[in-house]
Amino acid sequence: MKKHLILILLVTIAAGFLASCTSKSESPDTRPNIILILADDMGWSDLGCYGSEVSTPNLDGLAKQGMRFTNFYNTSKCFPSRACLLTGVYAQQNGYARNFSGPITNAVTLGEVLGEAGYRTLFSGKHHGLENPYDRGFDRYYGLKEGACNHFNPGLQREGEPAPARKGRARPWCFDSIMIEPYTPVEKDFYTTDYFTKHALGWLEEYKNEQKPFFLYLAYTVPHDPLMAWKEDIDKYRGRYDVGYEEIRARRYAKQLEMGLIDESHILSEPTHVPWADLPDDIQKEEAQKMEVYSAMTDRLDQNIGKILEKLKETGDIENTLIIFVSDNGASAEMVRLKTDDDNAEIGTMGRWVSLGGDWANVSNTPYRYYKNNSFEGGIKTPLIAYWPGKIEPGSFSAFPGHFIDFMPTVVEISGASYPESNMGNPVVPMQGQSLIPAFKGTSSEREKTLFWEWKAGKAMRKGDWKIVKLTLEQDWELYNLAEDPTETTNLSTDNPDLVTELGDLYMKWYSQFGE
Repeated sequence: MKKHLILILLVTIAAGFLASCTSKSESPDTRPNIILILADDMGWSDLGCYGSEVSTPNLDGLAKQGMRFTNFYNTSKCFPSRACLLTGVYAQQNGYARNFSGPITNAVTLGEVLGEAGYRTLFSGKHHGLENPYDRGFDRYYGLKEGACNHFNPGLQREGEPAPARKGRARPWCFDSIMIEPYTPVEKDFYTTDYFTKHALGWLEEYKNEQKPFFLYLAYTVPHDPLMAWKEDIDKYRGRYDVGYEEIRARRYAKQLEMGLIDESHILSEPTHVPWADLPDDIQKEEAQKMEVYSAMTDRLDQNIGKILEKLKETGDIENTLIIFVSDNGASAEMVRLKTDDDNAEIGTMGRWVSLGGDWANVSNTPYRYYKNNSFEGGIKTPLIAYWPGKIEPGSFSAFPGHFIDFMPTVVEISGASYPESNMGNPVVPMQGQSLIPAFKGTSSEREKTLFWEWKAGKAMRKGDWKIVKLTLEQDWELYNLAEDPTETTNLSTDNPDLVTELGDLYMKWYSQFGE
């Protein structure tokens, strides 16, 4: 009897010990989940909450419940922006200042840093780099490993369908460690935006019971050309843009003022689009169709973000998730013309590659000047929405001058991660940005660190409220006080030659360290 009681006691003690161990190992990690959503070639005014007439209720809802930034920056070009976002250092420091044909060097990725900190790391969408993100810290990766593709079919012609319009060869696609080139989806309902979301939703379901936080990077390829969208989405915008560039731009500007996104210091910059009335009827019709499709692509993006939000509510993660939305550069004036295009194919369909063009890009970047590839505000400024329940005041605005290099120090602070001094035996450049947490709290609108831009011939620097910028190597620096003239309408360089020299010297000191 005594032996029996002793045995029961020992089993009870052992069970209690094991239960204690299990409880500790399965106790939830309360650090926040992080979702970073990136649009492609989206202009500053293309969302409803940034002035647009496009239906974006889900992003508008995040803005209403969160914060909108009015001075956030990218690099003016896709792959340098994405490299900055992933690493927290300038593209000039991680090997992506000129092209994306090499590996990310002297840097670590958000996936590597957060993975080491115990996060589940997930990446769905466009990478625009040489390496497979699966090999750079992401537990899962699905998506396009290059810059642009046919949204309905990035691969070869399928039976019973027209040949998919494409630039050069069919594009490579990754499924975790496996790369398929060319990738021709068998699913006839394939559309890049929908399938990037589909895989993200699958992972959120798969890992919903894990007792650790996740980092999800959703890098969409819309509204980057080719302008392609589902007919049901395009139909929502039929006839909406028949009024032309001037009217849509004026409406967006008025809406921005009304909602308090900008104030009267934001003088609407001189238009660079042609007068709508000067266009022949057939060109007006084609231009209106292009914007209908562009808006439909943005609409579909918002629909898919809504699916992510519903999933977070279903899994109970919505209250403990930081969601950030940005675009990789301003709207694009680039025009792609393919010899293989079927000019008889309808704009928006698989068989025709159409670009937005500079006139509508000027409207998309309202109220700013220029577009993608330029270092004026229209090329480098992005909408940024930050949603974090209990941490960010609903309906708030931030004038903090942020940059993609700030995401790394922000997630390091949020996650408690350690930023390494080396990676795979190679030294790592220190983080170049600064945490956005004070801006989220509404306690900071001033930036400690100077910001620099360099892409092709365009160059710029922002120090405090002062900005120097040039479009070409031959051009002299232009100077703007962004606090008084945020749309860069009055060049002050002639009146402030000493300041221009001082800022120009600082820029060259930064630029010369890269040996170019």
